[in-house]
Amino acid sequence: MHIAIAGNIGSGKTTLTSLLAKHYKWQAHYEDADDNPYLNDFYTDMQRWSFNLQVYFLNNRFSQIQEFRNSGKNVIQDRTIYEDAYIFAPNLHAMGLMTSRDFESYFSLFKLMESFIQPPDLLIYLRASIPRLVDQISSRGREYEESIRLDYLKRLNERYEAWISTYEEGKLLVVDVDNTNFIANDEDLGTVISKIDAEIHGLFQTSAKK
Repeated sequence: MHIAIAGNIGSGKTTLTSLLAKHYKWQAHYEDADDNPYLNDFYTDMQRWSFNLQVYFLNNRFSQIQEFRNSGKNVIQDRTIYEDAYIFAPNLHAMGLMTSRDFESYFSLFKLMESFIQPPDLLIYLRASIPRLVDQISSRGREYEESIRLDYLKRLNERYEAWISTYEEGKLLVVDVDNTNFIANDEDLGTVISKIDAEIHGLFQTSAKK
């Protein structure tokens, strides 16, 4: 079983990954942000480091997927490989922060990798408004995120909504973060878990019939 959590910067992906991994006693796989050798440079000079950063994320997430699919364990993943390819890289290209040549090379590499992987059994999308994202980004105090612009977050949000509206790779659960505080409210977390239970019980039954 592979559950993946998608959402904009500051939407609560890492926190929900931790909470669900603890609840279900499943293995958690996190986005490699703190150890990413390009992230600080990227936020300082996006145009120079955008391609390097996106290739690093692509390789890292592809390796993760291969690892836990081969392990046979139940896994909860913080962010998906699809977000890099359909949201972050195209956004950088549209903003003039990644050349067309680099974007085409990147997307060609993604399509090759995509042919070797399976989509998550359940995708959880954390939908959040810009004010909510800003509050949560500010509260965690990561120095490299201090320079993130509001228009950058807005562009990402628009791309997330467009992607989710056409997502057909597997089951999808949308969580409204503005009205669901699973971080501080146990009742809200319980509601999210109940919705996930309803989805994964069906997935387990489907797997058993195969």
